[in-house]
Amino acid sequence: MTSATTPPRSRPPQRSRARRLVPLGIAVWAVLEIWLLTLVGEAAGGLTVFLLLVAGVVLGGYVIKRAGRRAWKNLAGAFQQPGAHPEKPAPERSGGNILPMLGGLLLMCPGLVSDAAGLLCLFPPTRKLLQRRVERLLERQARHTPGSFGDAFQQARMHAPDGKVVQGEVIRDDEPPAAPRQDPPLPR
Repeated sequence: MTSATTPPRSRPPQRSRARRLVPLGIAVWAVLEIWLLTLVGEAAGGLTVFLLLVAGVVLGGYVIKRAGRRAWKNLAGAFQQPGAHPEKPAPERSGGNILPMLGGLLLMCPGLVSDAAGLLCLFPPTRKLLQRRVERLLERQARHTPGSFGDAFQQARMHAPDGKVVQGEVIRDDEPPAAPRQDPPLPR
């Protein structure tokens, strides 16, 4: 009789810290939101909580719609101007639309903590502060990881000063040329 030997047990791969903490953070956030809503409901009444939630959804929808229209207008304006690059924003619109859209989305989420975070994304001084912090964080991460998405994004943004794109083909001398294809003749 032969018996198959079982392979040695290998340890399963360790989950990253983010994969362990994100679900925990979401659960804590949901419990905090529910607890705060019940506190406000006990103090001011259920109708007040309902009106707060409806007002958050309406205001968040308005903010998202307004930011989307502004983004569309900026994109259309960038393509209408000769020599303009849509990937390089003009100084007056360098604020972007990401934080206002995030703020509107957070306002639409039911809860008081998400509403406060959404309002922080909409209030201009805090929006600028958040934007600077996020840009610094992304630049630091892109600087330390060559070959990453951030590195590819920076390379894609490179262009000639006059904005012209030169079409071309890269031919390597160290590779032998490919043999021409020999397809069989088609039947008639």
